[in-house]
Amino acid sequence: MTLAGLDGDEIALHLPTRFLRDWVREHYADRLSTLWRSENPAVRFVDIRVGGGAPAMSGLAESLGPNGTAPNSSHTNGMGTNGGGHSHSPNATGGTARGMSRADGEAKGERPDTISNLDPRFTFDAFVVGKPNEFAHACARRVAEQPASPGFNPLFLYGGVGLGKTHLMHAIAWDMITRSSGNTGNGSGGSQPISVAYMSAERFMYRFIAAIRSQATMEFKDQLRSVDVLMIDDLQFLIGKDNTQEEFFHTFNALVEAGKQIVVSADVSPSDLEGLEARLRTRLSHGMVADLHSTTYELRISILEAKAARAGVAVPPKVLEFLAHKITSNVRELEGALNRLVAHANLFNRQVTLETTHEVLHDILKAHDRRLTIEEIQRKVAEHYNIRLTDMSSARRARAVARPRQVAMWLAKQLTQRSLPEIGRKFGNRDHTTVMHAVSRIHELMARDAAFAEDVELLRRMLQS
Repeated sequence: MTLAGLDGDEIALHLPTRFLRDWVREHYADRLSTLWRSENPAVRFVDIRVGGGAPAMSGLAESLGPNGTAPNSSHTNGMGTNGGGHSHSPNATGGTARGMSRADGEAKGERPDTISNLDPRFTFDAFVVGKPNEFAHACARRVAEQPASPGFNPLFLYGGVGLGKTHLMHAIAWDMITRSSGNTGNGSGGSQPISVAYMSAERFMYRFIAAIRSQATMEFKDQLRSVDVLMIDDLQFLIGKDNTQEEFFHTFNALVEAGKQIVVSADVSPSDLEGLEARLRTRLSHGMVADLHSTTYELRISILEAKAARAGVAVPPKVLEFLAHKITSNVRELEGALNRLVAHANLFNRQVTLETTHEVLHDILKAHDRRLTIEEIQRKVAEHYNIRLTDMSSARRARAVARPRQVAMWLAKQLTQRSLPEIGRKFGNRDHTTVMHAVSRIHELMARDAAFAEDVELLRRMLQS
């Protein structure tokens, strides 16, 4: 969102698309009006419209507050001392963290950096280490302590949903910012503050497209290639986005050649990212590749114990053991269940017991009695039709591969609660319309071909048993 300027008593704000304009109007129009009026009583209206490019400067000085700053320009990002206690100045583009404020950097003639989306909870201290994640944790620690060291650039983290990839990426960023700001506690902090750009692959793509639309691609390139560390989360979202892949490839090369660190995460290893350019997969495989395995019972117990201790609520071992046995899919859901128990205990001043656990978490526990995953469906269908599991997310269109893939999509729609976009992402980041077509096609084939219908029903019964 950019500030276009002041026209009489009206402030004009620009957003790059109609979707974003409508979203901001619906959710933030009243809040923005209130904030502007508190800074400048002359402002009566805030016009949120579609626009792009550099902000128009006429009337801009008058629209600012008495100290020459935009509303809340000194607002901190809520990270507090967990991130070294640094304040950051907001910027329209978003996505970068720095171990100093933007105002300080500009005063010294250094490049301005933008605010990040780092979560203050995701630090190394809060990460519970166990057998499934100890290698990835050790690699992340090494990169945080010695950025761009040989063999660790890039660092590629991969694993399923909720296993800790994003947590480790945020932890690396926090550790680097703290060290570079001299807050290591041993006096050995770096003399230069480090700039860390963290964003999802989807955000990277959106910013690239916005730069093209506003004819600001050089600014986009310069901004990303001037950082010390670039972190891209969920790289699988770039599959099929050829132009964005091309830009990421050149950014990747420029940063590595300049001795800067790159950290990337995805749900599969680089070699399994079919649909990603071969040269990019090769570059990603060249550094350190570390996977995070599914959690073990022991690790889940450790995570629950640590979480309960931080919450300051006594949770009986039997309850922790019960949750660790019941909720095995991912750590986020496990922590969410414990959060509900803790909140219930605090709100109603009741002890946590097995009985209250069943009462409070009845919906989660019921879902976990038998929750079929899309991955299970893909595996079973691949075995049934004798194709590779990777074919489920590949770009291959041969009928021997495409038809089983469509069957798997149909089963995912019938047997899970996942939305069409979520199903599409599990099948090589395909669009939801592709899933709709697959579901419709399988319905038609089952109606016309009794043998095919029987085959699909057999798969359905096998999966539900």
